[in-house]
Amino acid sequence: MPVIRADDVITSVAAALQYISYYHPTDYLNALAAAYEIEQSPAAKDAMAQILFNSRLCAEHHRPICQDTGLVVAFVRVGMQVQWDSALNLQQLIDEGVRRAYTDPTNPLRASIVAPPLGARKNTGDNTPAVVHVELVAGDQVTFHLAAKGGGSENKARFAILNPSASVADWVVQTVATLGAGWCPPGMLGVGIGGSAEKAMLLAKAALMEDIDLPSIRQRGAADDLEALRLDICDRVNALGIGAQGLGGVTTVLDVKIRTAPTHAASLPVALIPNCAATRHVHFTLNGMGAAQFIPPRLIEYPPVIWQPTADARRVNLDQLQRSDLMTWQPGERLLLTGRLFTARDAAHRRLIELINRGQPFPPGVDLTNRFIYYVGPVDPVGNEVVGPAGPTTATRMDIFTEPLLKHTGLIGMIGKAERGAAAIDAIQQHGAVYLIAVGGAAYLVAQAIKQARIVAFEDLGMEAIREFIVEEMPVMVAVDSRGNSIHTTGPAHWRRDVNTSINAINQ
Repeated sequence: MPVIRADDVITSVAAALQYISYYHPTDYLNALAAAYEIEQSPAAKDAMAQILFNSRLCAEHHRPICQDTGLVVAFVRVGMQVQWDSALNLQQLIDEGVRRAYTDPTNPLRASIVAPPLGARKNTGDNTPAVVHVELVAGDQVTFHLAAKGGGSENKARFAILNPSASVADWVVQTVATLGAGWCPPGMLGVGIGGSAEKAMLLAKAALMEDIDLPSIRQRGAADDLEALRLDICDRVNALGIGAQGLGGVTTVLDVKIRTAPTHAASLPVALIPNCAATRHVHFTLNGMGAAQFIPPRLIEYPPVIWQPTADARRVNLDQLQRSDLMTWQPGERLLLTGRLFTARDAAHRRLIELINRGQPFPPGVDLTNRFIYYVGPVDPVGNEVVGPAGPTTATRMDIFTEPLLKHTGLIGMIGKAERGAAAIDAIQQHGAVYLIAVGGAAYLVAQAIKQARIVAFEDLGMEAIREFIVEEMPVMVAVDSRGNSIHTTGPAHWRRDVNTSINAINQ
């Protein structure tokens, strides 16, 4: 009878989480490379190139693909014949593995978990606890499916209980159309159908652990109704024209995964959970013979995509920029930023607004006059780095703070990812500001442009502290111009008109 030792679980979990922090699943890379080759939207193609090139850099240097190194989710199938050699329970074993992975000095991962969820929301400091789901099964081994789920994609999870006669495909497509780009497409969709409310959500999350196989199904043809449904949803979602990073394009999803369970005759529970461009997951089995081993992919097999700035990119000196200079910038225009900017996320924004409301000055060193705020919570640096991977977070969460900051501080621009809401766009237009985007899923690539970094305020907020960055040719794109025009509206609208013809050509 196999004996599962505590240290084997802890060591395996820690190694697995480190592994998926810098190695993309090869199935995802191959699918994204194929999508890159057929992409017709220049903006989306550039975003895909950054994601692919970033992936290679991370694999070479063993640094995180994304600054959001994820909420750890574990699906564990425990064989009923195994024995345990551990004074800790399974949750504690997994949490210790998470703790070791996220505090590894050679590749520290960003701690993002806060507790309690209401009130203080203090960072736990080591990304624990993990979310653990355990199933007892027949057998004499223990199988782990681990994921590091980013907050941007997790925030787009949706659930509904439909009438039994309703169309699941219609609901999924209509729902994806409302999600925006905060989940960092191109990625995957996990769909859970049936069971109960909580079962459907678990089915959807577990489905995201599967390898991408829809291209091969498309080539041979659907073998059953479920495969036909997957193809239908995939084609219809791509026909929305959302595209990579929401910029408009042919490919929004690379695969649609569906898991089902029997359900009540009166119900049709349906859950939808997207996976972002980081799509970190891995599985391994323990059988009492020691810790799991993870074989690195061969870098020679990575897609040979090398990203470089376009020749027509506008070079911008942030230290000499005035509000009037923004008037000539156009949605979709590529920029290379050089100079000083500040970082701030949700918690820092909240504190700044509280200071404004109380009529109090900002902390020393925080002067936003004619400056940009970059919405980012970076990974800690290692070695000679000034900062770790530092990709953008979803800008929509900062919409509520945008108008008062633009009104009271002299701020002229913001950098993030995904679209802005109507109120934020109105404020941008009213104050003659701009909103720029960096590519979500290209965090290590973006960090190469950051030459100096220091915390200037709210150090207790950890990764959400306000930092000052000195950047050199940081690649961004104009998403909302000073007149309120948004590429996240015009881009998908253009490709929604044209994409059906493109899809028909691709599927032939």
